[in-house]
Amino acid sequence: MERMGLSMGGMPDVNEVIIRTNTKEIVLEDPEVAVLDMQGQKIFQVTGGKVTEKELEEPEKKITIPDEDVRLVADQTGKSVEEAQRALEETEGDLAKAILLLQSEG
Repeated sequence: MERMGLSMGGMPDVNEVIIRTNTKEIVLEDPEVAVLDMQGQKIFQVTGGKVTEKELEEPEKKITIPDEDVRLVADQTGKSVEEAQRALEETEGDLAKAILLLQSEG
């Protein structure tokens, strides 16, 4: 195997392996991990261990609102820059909805 550039060995003292997808996290506790090195490319084989899964929370969407948009909404509604910023955040940056929201508040 070594003449072909292959080597295989175990990884001692592995406590946990985590596989994370877009929607969940799979945790393997106390698994056995073997590593196959094939000409510099590593392949990991994970076996055994206690498996637990948990759903991931959706990350909070943080949108960036340009200063020009904030000033435009403030100018159009006669509201403060802070109120315009809040309205744009509530409407996820939609200028028309932010203006309508502030106008409906009086």
